[in-house]
Amino acid sequence: MQPQLPKHKGDLEAIADLKNYSYEQVKPIVPELLTWLQDLNWPVAGPIALYLQSIAKHITDDIIAILRGQDEVWKYWLVLVFGTNATAPIDPKLLAEFKRIATQPTKAEIAEETQELALEVIKKTKT
Repeated sequence: MQPQLPKHKGDLEAIADLKNYSYEQVKPIVPELLTWLQDLNWPVAGPIALYLQSIAKHITDDIIAILRGQDEVWKYWLVLVFGTNATAPIDPKLLAEFKRIATQPTKAEIAEETQELALEVIKKTKT
């Protein structure tokens, strides 16, 4: 049995039992789950973010691919979820990407304030 993807941004029923699945069961739908973090104001985003935080060490490459992309708002939310609000130590590869955003941001990362958020993450991990 495979977990269900939300059909719309308020489809909390589809993800209610997400925590009952192992990473291996969820792995095929991780890219689609990450798309639900494009706006943390969506009702499904919070529960999905909590689940994805629990498997963050397995999805580092997926997160980095998005952080190297062009969707600036999505990047902001991912730095928030997997950096600022991280529930476990941040994978060194992901931390390196946060450092890149903090120290060598694109103009768009500066405009979207993703750089500022990444700087906070870096400061937090040094203390």
